[in-house]
Amino acid sequence: MKVKEMLKFLYTVAPKELAEDFDNVGLLVGDEEAEIRGILVSLDCFDEVIERAEDLGANLIVTHHPVIFTGLKSVTADSLVHKLISKGISVISMHTNLDQTDGGVNDVLCATLGLYDVEQIISQDGFALRKGYLDQPEDPYSFARHIKETLGGAVKFVAGNRDINVVAVCSGSGADFLDDAINSGADALVTADVKHNKFIEAGQKGITLYDAGHFNTEDVIVSALARDIAGAFPELDISECHFSKIECI
Repeated sequence: MKVKEMLKFLYTVAPKELAEDFDNVGLLVGDEEAEIRGILVSLDCFDEVIERAEDLGANLIVTHHPVIFTGLKSVTADSLVHKLISKGISVISMHTNLDQTDGGVNDVLCATLGLYDVEQIISQDGFALRKGYLDQPEDPYSFARHIKETLGGAVKFVAGNRDINVVAVCSGSGADFLDDAINSGADALVTADVKHNKFIEAGQKGITLYDAGHFNTEDVIVSALARDIAGAFPELDISECHFSKIECI
């Protein structure tokens, strides 16, 4: 099977047209005619991920975050792009299209958190986040513990003025959708990369706002995407990578 055939399949999972205008998705490094020997699915691509792909004999890495996001002005021997090309490893990245698609990052995050009756929230600028319901209302502190136990990592939050039944979800950096969450009737927003002023704003508006970590809110898609690929192509060797460069003490 060739890289271009895997790209075609991945666009059925997360159509390219769902990607935001600022985004960079698709085959970003490599040869579309290359025969796939193995696939490594990872949130990001960095040195340790490339090394893991080499160890596994995988010559295709499928990531969520684009390995090339902004314009490149040079490609030197120590750059990721040079290393990938020199090692014959291709990279396909599915980013905001995978966030928004049915069964994508936000849907998997909702399922991981145990939300039901999940539906889309279309933001003022057209981005499709999600909201779902808890089996029974929880106070902001108990739901924070649930998030931490489910996703791992640290959870920062400001508590709203009521128990939580309806939860809005935006994996990665979604604090700018605070008003969209409020307008949807959500009691809480689970996201990441929340700035201090957004916590203050949420507290003033009475909604609980959780920062569960960028990696932790998005790494859930790695296993789901690997299962999708393996289900469609059982003959391929599919592996997962859950490496993060971020450490906490």
